[in-house]
Amino acid sequence: MPLLVAFGVIAAAGAAIGLASWVALRTAGAQPALARRLAGPREVRVGQLLDAVDIPERPVRVAGRIRCRDPLETGGGERLVAFHRDVEVTAGGRWRSVERLRETRSFELWDHDGSLTVDPAAATEPLVVIPKVWRGDPTELEEPHTSAAARLVERHGSATAARSVIRTIDVTDRLLVVARAVRGDDGGVRLEPPAGGFVITTLALPDAMRLLGGPRRRLAALSVIGLGLGLALAVIGVTGALLAAVL
Repeated sequence: MPLLVAFGVIAAAGAAIGLASWVALRTAGAQPALARRLAGPREVRVGQLLDAVDIPERPVRVAGRIRCRDPLETGGGERLVAFHRDVEVTAGGRWRSVERLRETRSFELWDHDGSLTVDPAAATEPLVVIPKVWRGDPTELEEPHTSAAARLVERHGSATAARSVIRTIDVTDRLLVVARAVRGDDGGVRLEPPAGGFVITTLALPDAMRLLGGPRRRLAALSVIGLGLGLALAVIGVTGALLAAVL
């Protein structure tokens, strides 16, 4: 009986450590699931897929540049294949959406050995790019955001802060795209979104990992260690408790 109690305490401690580590990971702003999806697959060039005899069964991370005949034109002279903008205000004690804008253009991901089509409308969010962030007072918003924020205030109470986050992909960017390579009936290769959508970044892999680690990377690293420790203790505790109960 004392042994059963001891293993129960170990399992409870593991669960507590795991829960605390998960909360800390969220606080750190890290995105470990997206980081695993980006870093896990093997990296290949476009030409390697086009020349491959056997297409990889698992998703791959494809490197290439952008070619687009009909990009999104902005007033600042940018030529984009993806424009994501989220405008939010705090009302009723939480951030609430004022606008969620998504504009995309299909493009060719290419290198010197060929090209493959990608539709960024099927990308998982967020795009792994350095965002343009604005924070300010809700009174600084302009139409149509002002009217949308006013409707939120009517329903949820006064707004105390506003923010805008813009993520873009420019035609000049070099990309890494996590995708599934599929061979069609005609023998050609195409890229399809894996479960959860394409993962697209304009950054080199080490820089993307730092971005996904959040602004408090040390806390995120300690949280991941804590999750592993908590899981190990929970497994040891539960297994030991079952054995002690049987024996």
